[in-house]
Amino acid sequence: MRRLLTLEKVWTAAPEEELLKKFAPCALDPLPGPVQRFLKHAIAPGTALASAVRLQMHGEIKLKRWFSFSAEEVIHWNKAMIWKAAIRMHGIPVLGSDYFLNGKGGMQWKLFGLLPFLNVSSPDVTRSAADRVNIESLWLPSVLCREEVNWTATDQNHIHARFFAHNEVAQIDYQIDATGRLKNVSMPRWGNPGQEGFEALPFGAIVEEERSFGGYVLPSVVRVGWFIGTDRFEREGEFFRATIDQATFC
Repeated sequence: MRRLLTLEKVWTAAPEEELLKKFAPCALDPLPGPVQRFLKHAIAPGTALASAVRLQMHGEIKLKRWFSFSAEEVIHWNKAMIWKAAIRMHGIPVLGSDYFLNGKGGMQWKLFGLLPFLNVSSPDVTRSAADRVNIESLWLPSVLCREEVNWTATDQNHIHARFFAHNEVAQIDYQIDATGRLKNVSMPRWGNPGQEGFEALPFGAIVEEERSFGGYVLPSVVRVGWFIGTDRFEREGEFFRATIDQATFC
């Protein structure tokens, strides 16, 4: 599969008509107050409600030990997600991608960009990839304004979104502060971090910094992993640390 070409095709796909609207805070009036606070913090009035985001990022990924990476990701909400990265492992460049394309998820990685290193796709991997796309709506908050997202608030700082996307039901919890800034996000994600069989496990991200990109305020420094909200996150669950360098919307 020609990954770069596929990434470009996903990005240049025509935006969906319904998402050519502008963000109007008054449209949030039926939602609970804390939810309004979160979305108004994330999206400036008059911002085009994007259907896709293209991210440039760098950071560290844990594959038994921590290795540095640089990556580009495209999330086109109703079409696909591709995370294309370069990782340096023990001095060897490993190039490849994680993807959710045409309803299927998988991973394809090569040593030096040539020698097959990992090529995986299965129903379990697809389900896990779909859950990943759903929680990564934190980088495309425009989709959280859609009518099909069912919002509730537990209290002033804890809100919950339920929606169906990518053939999965997403149940996402957000902790926010008094300004609406996102502090952490979590959901049950299908996965197999211990290589003992797939199951739904707590998964999420701690947001350490945020940054404005073209009318959107996004989490810009995150720590991601399994077992979030428990001691196991720090001990064994955290596997991804990323800084968002650029975000472009369409």
